[in-house]
This record gives sequence, C-alpha cells and structure tokens, in this order.
Amino acid sequence: MEIEIVSKKENELLDRTEVKFKVAHPKEGTPQREAVREKLAGMLKASKERVIVDAMDSEFGKMETLGYAKIYKTKDAAMKYEREHVLVRNKLKEKVKVEKKAAALPPAKAAPAAKPAEKAPEKTPEKPAEKKA
Repeated sequence: MEIEIVSKKENELLDRTEVKFKVAHPKEGTPQREAVREKLAGMLKASKERVIVDAMDSEFGKMETLGYAKIYKTKDAAMKYEREHVLVRNKLKEKVKVEKKAAALPPAKAAPAAKPAEKAPEKTPEKPAEKKA
C-alpha cells in the first residue's frame, strides 16, 4: 500500500491541516482506516491520535482509493471539532449504547370500540332540465 498526498491545506481557524490523498493498493482490497491513519501519521510526522480519516472512496475494479483526512494540532482540538460518529469510526471515542427500559407491566387492553354510526349517502343536487328549442 502506497499513499500519495494530492493536496494539503492549512486551516488555522480549526487548528488543523486538511489533506486529500490517493492510496494505491495493487492485489489487495480497500485498505483499513486504521492502516491508512498509521501511514499518514508517519508521513506527516504526527501522532496517530491526531489524524482523522474522514472519507475513503474506491471505485469498482480500480486498485486505488481517494480519501480526505484532517490532522489536528492537538488531540483536544480533534475531540472538540469533529462529529461524534467520525470519532467513533477512527476509534478515538467509544460508541454510546442507549439501553431501552423494559416495561414493568404490559399495556392494558382497551375495550373494543363501538362501531361508528353509518352515514347516510350524500344527496347530489339535481340539475335543472335543459330546454330544447
């Protein structure tokens, strides 16, 4: 697996460097996000916990993947600015499982509802007969 950096941009406002990259992976499947993070961290001289791989797109039949990553100046900046599901994907945060409360008692059965009264058919206004000349 070889990584080539296509473009690199500094984003001072969000304390990060934004990188577009291309991964060549002949005779292999799409590389794992963790492997790409490690390789990018080594290339850009940053710790792995500061590298966030946002997206990786592969085309069918091609042995290359295009991607977008962000390298933050600190881990705290990454935790502050990144969306939660992206942090979970990059294994910087654990997924929070929401437990459903078990119902103490089953819901009471309602009495069968009475049938609604049937409506009388609506009468349509009759048209006046047309006069023939």
